[in-house]
Amino acid sequence: MNAIRNEARALAAAVIFFTRVPLRLRGGPAAADLARAATWLPAIGWLAGAVAAGVWWLAALVWPPAVAAGVSLAATLLLTGALHEDGWADVCDGFGGGATRERVLEIMRDSRIGAFGAIGLVVMLGLKWRATAALPPSILPMTLIAGHALSRAAAVSLMATMDYARETGKAKPLAVRLGAGRLAIALGCGVLPLTMLPARFWWAAVAVLAVRLLLARWFACRIGGYTGDALGAAQQLGELAFYLTVLACA
Repeated sequence: MNAIRNEARALAAAVIFFTRVPLRLRGGPAAADLARAATWLPAIGWLAGAVAAGVWWLAALVWPPAVAAGVSLAATLLLTGALHEDGWADVCDGFGGGATRERVLEIMRDSRIGAFGAIGLVVMLGLKWRATAALPPSILPMTLIAGHALSRAAAVSLMATMDYARETGKAKPLAVRLGAGRLAIALGCGVLPLTMLPARFWWAAVAVLAVRLLLARWFACRIGGYTGDALGAAQQLGELAFYLTVLACA
């Protein structure tokens, strides 16, 4: 029973940390809750994908596909507080403008957005919007759920193989190296929605894996590990790669 209660608190902590859902946890999230919360990030992907799919379905009743896809994307930004998009922008600024590890980390910590970050956000949001608008309606809802879940699993997997690159940081309480058991749970949560799509779309998982492997090497070479922003960037690129691959196979 203690194990179930601990994981329930960890899931609640994940909802609090990774979304804007006004959930209350008795006593607030403890350090142990936050240390376990990353395991359930792919489950947060289920929530984000389900919201995106539901909003798209309602919007498509009254608007053209492109508008419905844009409204769906906006709904996920509101749900998550654009947490991962912010990380992507920070990585674009840091890696684009920093010549040394210290400078990259310094730029990523700056709350202001620069030219690289602004360009990166426009390209990322534009491509995700157009890709989802072009997807066949019959597979779009499950594609959204699978894309959100699997991209978050890929991002979390970095925590099983890499060290946190900062001494302190917003993501530091969650930055615990995942063991085999927790990694298996995270990957299982991430892969499960993919099985609901026809087998020819499973190539999208290979694209997400390729993004994950390339980013892991890039982060290791440039900053010697990962940060919260790096995880956000991995999620965004993985999600985009998923949609583009499904669209290519449709």
